[in-house]
Formats: sequence, C-alpha cells, structure tokens
Amino acid sequence: MTQDCSSYWTRDHPGLSPRTDLDEVRRLLGGTDLDHPESVRYCTELLGFLDLHPDAADRTCRDGHLTGSALVVDADGERTLLMLHRKLGRWFQPGGHADGDTNLVAVALREAAEETGITGLMIDPRPIDVDIHRVDPPLEHPHLHLDVRFVVVAPPGAIETANEESLGLCWVTAAELDVLEPAVDASTRRLVELGLTARHRR
Repeated sequence: MTQDCSSYWTRDHPGLSPRTDLDEVRRLLGGTDLDHPESVRYCTELLGFLDLHPDAADRTCRDGHLTGSALVVDADGERTLLMLHRKLGRWFQPGGHADGDTNLVAVALREAAEETGITGLMIDPRPIDVDIHRVDPPLEHPHLHLDVRFVVVAPPGAIETANEESLGLCWVTAAELDVLEPAVDASTRRLVELGLTARHRR
C-alpha cells in the first residue's frame, strides 16, 4: 500500500526557499515532536550549540556545523535507500552540509535528490530524528555534524543512480540491516527503525 503523502512537500513548495537565520532551525525543532530519547537529547544539545555558535550553518565553524539528511523510503514504506559513503567507507542515509542555508528541510531534500538521482521525491517537513556525531575526514579538522533528519518518499518505480559521493546504493528493509558490510552504526540504525518500523504515518 502506497503511503499517504498529502502533507509532504515537493521540490517546488514555497516552504523550501533558502533561509539564513538560525531562528529558522530553532522554530523547526521547537515545533517538532520527537519520540526517541536519543533524538530528544541531541535536539537539546543542538539548540545549545546554536546559542554558542552563530556561524553553525557554515562549514567554517570549526567546532561543528549543521547538516540535513533524509531517510529515503520507497513508495510502500517498506525499504530505505542507503549509500556506501566513498570518503568514510560506511553505510549512511543521504545528507549533507547546510552551507549557509538554515532551511534544513530544503537541505535534506536537495541532498537526497543529488545523492540518489531519483526525481519526484517528496519530504515530510517535520523532523523524525536529530543526531550529533563526530567526524574525522581525511585532511580535515575533526568536528561535529549536527544532523536534523527527515523522511523522504520516492515515487513508485523509482530508479536510483549513485553520484561521486558514494560507492553504491542499496535498498534494504529494517530486518536486512544486519547483512550490510561494513556494519551499520547505531545512529543510522535508529533512524531506519524510526522511519520504517512505524512507517512514519503521522
């Protein structure tokens, strides 16, 4: 059964226009209802980080910066599309840096489209999860990614195409996470289970 996406946004929705004010992030997170204790804890920490780092939306913020990511699910809400990240060598959901845009809904949808090659994606503008994790990429200073996460639904019959960010893409159910190599980390597993177990029908 295809999911009800009547409240989801397509790429031409006026709510996806760029923003530059961190209050946009505060409003987004203040109006959401996160269920998982880890999500709630990270949300509180992220808001505290914004108070101390007015440049948190930019990569030049040395301590860390905002990112937006997407749990891309199929039209039936049964599988998610994960990518084997080329630089980090791990399975992750699509996502990327805000790069100055504090409209993290738009950031997540943009990254999902770029990293999966799927057209016609739709995004639920209400975050499903928040995560903060340390990254240590080659030739870069270790820093935090303050990640706000959304559900993005692919149209029926969607065909994915990997870009240069990944070594490959794979559709999996929650039960199939354990067969992926290398193993999926706890953060990604939490996101998949939040999005697929309940199918995010709110």
